[in-house]
Amino acid sequence: MAGQRWFFVVNPVAGNRKVREAWPQIADKLNAAGVDYEFRWTEGPGLAAGMVREAIATGYRNFVAVGGDGTGNEVANGMLDQDEVPTDDLLFTLLPIGTGNDWVRQNKIPGNIPDWIRFLRNGRIARQDAGWVRYCASDGEQKRFFINVMGLGYDGYVAKAAAAEGGKVANKLSYLLLVFRCMFSYRTPTMSIRFDDGEVKGKMYAVVAGINKYSGGGFQLVPHAHPNDGRLALTIARRLSKLEVLLLSPLFYTGWINWHPAISLHDVREAFVEPMEGDEVLVEADGELLGTAPARIGIVPDALRILVP
Repeated sequence: MAGQRWFFVVNPVAGNRKVREAWPQIADKLNAAGVDYEFRWTEGPGLAAGMVREAIATGYRNFVAVGGDGTGNEVANGMLDQDEVPTDDLLFTLLPIGTGNDWVRQNKIPGNIPDWIRFLRNGRIARQDAGWVRYCASDGEQKRFFINVMGLGYDGYVAKAAAAEGGKVANKLSYLLLVFRCMFSYRTPTMSIRFDDGEVKGKMYAVVAGINKYSGGGFQLVPHAHPNDGRLALTIARRLSKLEVLLLSPLFYTGWINWHPAISLHDVREAFVEPMEGDEVLVEADGELLGTAPARIGIVPDALRILVP
């Protein structure tokens, strides 16, 4: 927005390292347009949130994540997980140069730099909910906010595979190939899922909770999600065969996944997912591997002020 001072958090390795190459040209265009900003490079995974908290302490209130959904998640966590100022004083948006751009897809934010700069000057302020998840990590229970979609089971398994490859998922096609490759080694875990007044137990392929409906480069695994309705969109997929997953895959993009009787859609305020029979259930949020269940998932209504077209 015109007259605003912005803090850009720039992830140099986002988009298969495209950001590092593109940033000098982007900075030239920002300078030519008279945008008032400062930027910092992220130095490694998990550091952007602390960088944002430090920037808030020095007076910044408006933040741009430069990268993909993972960078956006870290910046949003820095804004939401702090006590320096009320979150109503802060503003978030994203400049998309990552491999995962599902948050901008939901919000129709342009990727062309001149168009994006016009958007930054003329955008409007909206509100969206934020989800949170408490999960198990090597150093004990942790809490993480998410602004798009989080998943347990297969989604976590794919995130672990991506992390094992150094996070180098170059494009949508390579991610899709990873998704299907993981299918052949994945073992469906047994879980207990409690949500509001419901409970489901048994072999579960995946559990997905969403604020927005897109993930994985355009999948609609929570097609019933609304960003500011104060509810979590919850999708539960019971045991599915490899053939069923293959046949279902076109529906991932259409939002019609509940056509299959093993898949159910719910709107909830809170959910608790617990492994059973000694199985491991991996947890991811906004595409980033976090840890394992047991996990509790909840929502903070209208938590984040965002800039949208």
